[in-house]
Amino acid sequence: MKKVLIVTPNWPPINCPDLHRVRTALPFFSEFGWEPLLLKVDPDQQEGMKDPALCRTVPASAREWQAGCVPRGVLRCIGVRNVGLRSFFHLARAGDRVIRGESPSVVFFSTTMFPVMTLGRYWHRRRRLPYVLDFQDPWRKGEGKAKADRPGADTQGRSRRQGLKARWADAVAGWLEPVALRRAAHVVSVSPAYEAMLKRRYGWLKEDRFTVLPFGGAENDYEVLRSSRIRQRVFDPGDGKRHWVYVGAVIPPMSTALRALFQAFKRERGERGEAMGKVRLHFVGTKYAPRERVWKIVEPLAHEAGLGDRVSETTDRLPYFEALQCLLDAEALLVPGSDDPGYTASKIFPCILARKPLLAVFREESSTVEILRKTRAGTVVTFRPGEDPEAIAGRILATGWLAKPIVPATDWAAFEPYTARQMTRKLCAVFDQVTAEHGMAERRSDGDKRSLFAI
Repeated sequence: MKKVLIVTPNWPPINCPDLHRVRTALPFFSEFGWEPLLLKVDPDQQEGMKDPALCRTVPASAREWQAGCVPRGVLRCIGVRNVGLRSFFHLARAGDRVIRGESPSVVFFSTTMFPVMTLGRYWHRRRRLPYVLDFQDPWRKGEGKAKADRPGADTQGRSRRQGLKARWADAVAGWLEPVALRRAAHVVSVSPAYEAMLKRRYGWLKEDRFTVLPFGGAENDYEVLRSSRIRQRVFDPGDGKRHWVYVGAVIPPMSTALRALFQAFKRERGERGEAMGKVRLHFVGTKYAPRERVWKIVEPLAHEAGLGDRVSETTDRLPYFEALQCLLDAEALLVPGSDDPGYTASKIFPCILARKPLLAVFREESSTVEILRKTRAGTVVTFRPGEDPEAIAGRILATGWLAKPIVPATDWAAFEPYTARQMTRKLCAVFDQVTAEHGMAERRSDGDKRSLFAI
């Protein structure tokens, strides 16, 4: 069985989105001929939320190596908080030990701690190891994008220093991103938009070096949840009210979809006030930033629509399984999409697997629209760039979903390609391709050397 060294600094019990691709793939690697060797950062040296229940989803047979981390206080004076930067050299040393002892065939970086990806270049040069990068988010946001992602923040206390830090981080990304990509054997991305962006930015990246691979739906997670006694604290499912829920981050480009949802709800309440009187809309875990730097997006839009008494926004992220319990306890689920056509909502798969009435509002070009239409897993309303939210609200009302949310008749056979097992099969096929190409290149190199000595 071939071995793959997987660099995933965040790992259970750490509760971060970037660990879920590898976590949900672990039970299936051996089925497709690969043994994963996990390289993580010591969770006791990291801050942030931890969810011990996540550890129950990691197979007991998983082989893990742990790197240390510079204490946050040591680098506080220069503003370095990123765990990837604080653990960079620790990961390099730990990875060297794993490579010497286990001789993996390929290295896979699955993390949003992007500077860590430059270790691929280091191991490629020192150990002649091919490496694969996983782009779950954009690394280099581009000029002005870091600030544009947070409109209104300056008026709510965001300091000039934070703005300078964001621009500095993007400048460093502009330097490091091509360094990591130059020798990467392959790039996996959750969205085709990331592939297009990188190819525009670096003309030397070839088509055959990319694979679009969303996160897979993890059915095992709901089995773990149902066998646990985990309760969510956001709302009381037995209070007689009708709770509609969205769980996940909210970014400013989602404002169009949110305004349309709120306008549709307001108009439906005006026509059917008594039936809608018990409905409450909950938006949970809307921010990743520390609490002192958080500003709300959803509640101001709800007040703008006159729905301040019906909408609640919880910016704090929940432990993973508590968030899933919110989905199970809800009467219905809402999923607003972004104005960005490349936005891919990986959170759509847990929503589908919750088997609840589901309403999604997305830009037509989003891959999430295709998934929902293929699987018939929910009601999806689409919009075009620059479209008036009132027009979108009219289409939402026309579906009749607000009047009567119905559990969809999901085509589970059509959903099969989106499961964690099938996504792992595709990922392992990437590893197979990379190692085969690397082996051919090594043989050609050895042949060239022999020919030179013969001459």
